[in-house]
Amino acid sequence: MKIAIVRQRYNPFGGAERFVERALSALLVEGAEISLITRSWAGAPLAGFRQIICDPPYSRFWGGRAARDRSFAACAQREMADGGFDITQSHERIPGCMIFRAGDGVHAAWLQHRGRVLSRLAQRWQAFAPYHRHVLAAERAMFGHAALRAVICNSQMVADEIEAFYGVDRNKLVVIYNGVDTQAFHPALAGQFRAEVRSAHGIAPQAPLLLFVGSGFERKGVPVLLRAFASMRDTSAHLVIVGGDRKLLAMQALARHAGVAERVHFTGPLKDVRPWYGAADGFVLPTLYDPCPNAALEAMACGLPVITSTTCGAKEWIQEGVNGWVLDALDVNGLAGRLDQLAGFVVSQATHQPLRDAARLAVEALTLPMMAERLLVLYRRLGAAQAAAYN
Repeated sequence: MKIAIVRQRYNPFGGAERFVERALSALLVEGAEISLITRSWAGAPLAGFRQIICDPPYSRFWGGRAARDRSFAACAQREMADGGFDITQSHERIPGCMIFRAGDGVHAAWLQHRGRVLSRLAQRWQAFAPYHRHVLAAERAMFGHAALRAVICNSQMVADEIEAFYGVDRNKLVVIYNGVDTQAFHPALAGQFRAEVRSAHGIAPQAPLLLFVGSGFERKGVPVLLRAFASMRDTSAHLVIVGGDRKLLAMQALARHAGVAERVHFTGPLKDVRPWYGAADGFVLPTLYDPCPNAALEAMACGLPVITSTTCGAKEWIQEGVNGWVLDALDVNGLAGRLDQLAGFVVSQATHQPLRDAARLAVEALTLPMMAERLLVLYRRLGAAQAAAYN
């Protein structure tokens, strides 16, 4: 098979990029001829596939992000049409692809959720903002395009949203959860890193340690998390926030204002979060919207119970009170209560260990080989249908 994968840029911390790399590895084993249509993939693994650079000029001053995306989409559409590919899979909202991977979820759904934290004036601006109008138009055109044969959804939540907002045939919506390296991310990391990492950051061995991992602090709920953390009854707990964001200084100021700065540790972005997974007692992600966060999957594979929101795809792995909790993203008091509940389990190791075991068990089957096999089943089916159509 000749397969084209479309992704505009490479981000070494991005979940979509890791998915592309894993998908490429599975396809190479099958002997597929793979082309990556991209504007820039610098710094990424290059072995085994061909790059097609689509980097047309655009006006940064008059068109901004929308002009950038339009220019790339037009170039990618030409390459998809002229390349003689059996399968074209886009990770961008580009009409004309055979497969779309909805790794970023549904933009229409995100805007709806984001509207909950905006003022009325900001809501009106969001409704008429050129970039959002462009993304919504591209999303609508792509989901309605005759060439679209399948949508890879990384959670059932995303599949439900695509059907609800755009009426896509349910038979086209294929749920393939992200895979995790269950050997690299494992409860044994606690024995390897817990004592050393805690000692290096002045965190007592028995203090409850809560971990957040993610960029995009506003979307992923850091302001709510900091307010909830400050409201906890347990004042021995520590919170670690891993990730980079332009609002980092504002979040550090919020922690100081709330009087918890000494117990909140901002690490910035890290290429290897495993030491913190090993040091932590639980993972917290009160996100406004997250289709399927890799960090939650990795945390559970490491045996960390998870507290997340009803608008996060990770909720599908959680059994309430068994391996975590799910609540509204803006429920500060409810989140504070769950943080205290988890901290109480940590203090009593006998009750904490069953949560850790259940967290690992919930995602143990979501391995990289299983994800790759699900992808290959889809590619083979579409490839066979394409060949039959040619004949």
